[in-house]
Amino acid sequence: MALDPDALDPDSSESDSSASDSSASGSAEPDYHLDIPVALRWGDMDINNHINNVQIARIFEESRVRSFFDWMPDRPRKFSFLVARQDIEFSAPVHYSVDPVNVRTCIGRVGRSSFVLALRLFDQSGMLCATAETTMVVVDPDTGRPTPMSDEVRALLAARLGQPVEFHAPRTKVTG
Repeated sequence: MALDPDALDPDSSESDSSASDSSASGSAEPDYHLDIPVALRWGDMDINNHINNVQIARIFEESRVRSFFDWMPDRPRKFSFLVARQDIEFSAPVHYSVDPVNVRTCIGRVGRSSFVLALRLFDQSGMLCATAETTMVVVDPDTGRPTPMSDEVRALLAARLGQPVEFHAPRTKVTG
């Protein structure tokens, strides 16, 4: 089943009340973030002697999982979500080191039945190397169908709102 995040949350545009609700409650800081150190493995390198782009996606996955362990140590019962979309923009190569890279995570947007994670990967020197935006869709664990979030989960996510991801403009126009 394909999950279309835009079709799921037509009410979650930039004027979505969830963003204003969280800032009105004072629970979210615009610069909120959680730093997740992630160790590199020698086998993550490719023939060009830098960390392979597939491994970068896995580093983002690991940081996403660790973020939720931090944010939801007692995950609400029957709360399940799936990745509906992940976009990654690479800005510099990541070279192997025994020192971990750092992934800065936050929630970029909270909708009715989906939310967006904003992730930024920094190398050991602090250089931004990759940026990711991951759209997660909340699903009913029994049916697998999208479902609205509870107020409890929305508030928990809204408390982690931070700087949304801004990707560079595409270099080519798509006509159609």
